[in-house]
Amino acid sequence: MLAGGLLLGTVWVFLLRYVPEVIDSPELPAPGRFRPPVPATFVPNRSDLLRAFGPRAAAVLVLLLIFGLLGGWILAGRMLAPLNRITHAVRVTADGSLSHRIRLEGRADEFRQLSDAFDSMLGQLEANIAEQQRFAANASHELRTPLAISRALLDVARTDPGHDPGELLDRLSAVNERAIDLTQALLLLSRGERGNFTRASVDLSLLAEEAAETLLPLAEGRRITLDVTGGTALTSGSAELLLRMVTNLVQNAIVHNLPAGGTVTVHAEAHGGTSVLRVENTGRRLPPELVPTLTEPFRRGTDRVRADEHAGAGLGLAIVHSIVRAHDGTLDLVPGPAGGLLVTVRLPGTP
Repeated sequence: MLAGGLLLGTVWVFLLRYVPEVIDSPELPAPGRFRPPVPATFVPNRSDLLRAFGPRAAAVLVLLLIFGLLGGWILAGRMLAPLNRITHAVRVTADGSLSHRIRLEGRADEFRQLSDAFDSMLGQLEANIAEQQRFAANASHELRTPLAISRALLDVARTDPGHDPGELLDRLSAVNERAIDLTQALLLLSRGERGNFTRASVDLSLLAEEAAETLLPLAEGRRITLDVTGGTALTSGSAELLLRMVTNLVQNAIVHNLPAGGTVTVHAEAHGGTSVLRVENTGRRLPPELVPTLTEPFRRGTDRVRADEHAGAGLGLAIVHSIVRAHDGTLDLVPGPAGGLLVTVRLPGTP
């Protein structure tokens, strides 16, 4: 309607206002002169044009109004149909269902990009929530185990008055220490996931030497050769978390090794703009399908379950993976051709 009104205004401004109201044509006889018997030529003036053009222009504007309303309603319905599907998906998601997907067909316009991004977000949310639920269930199971053992020990001591109190206290102390270590590991894993720490310049080679010095008695007790090589490898991050990362890697390499005569090699170097830490050990051959799952919390392979004093909760590599991700790095696990595991950590380097 606005465009039609502007068009009519343009016709008036640039055309009709130049048409005179009284037409003085030479073909028309002057008043008092003789009029020929044939009719004179008709020359319309401004009023004639307005009477002929006005009603038809008004009818055209009415048709434009009806066509605009109807066509706009149909076009808006077709254009907003994808948006209705997206709105429906949002409402379904708000009700707690994360498995619903839009899967919008058609050309790759803005609505298609929005629906694809929403589907991708739902997939990530569903995977994260499933991982959190699985982690919570596994953590509850792991924390319940020492508590159940403590209750069993107390029940045995209650029903057996002749039980040695010193032995009971020692076993309860060991179970309690295991529960404390598990809780600290869970807290450290949560801290690494949040990435809430102060960054400073850290040398991975110094951390490797410190971890090796701490774990040297464990390596000597298992008759495993521990070797640290390489040079300066600077990165930016938390010295405490990175030391825990290196310690976990070296301890895993010592514990999951040959019964005797094994080796553990820790190598740190700076390659371009990346600081690299490699921990390689000997040991049993690992199934290729098992290696990618070792970084999952509470994940234990059949050959990696231990029952000695170094039995873990399956959080060692999970904590390492969490710390590496929090420091914007990558973690690669490759099984050795003759057995063992090669772990490579790559972190952003600093000058």
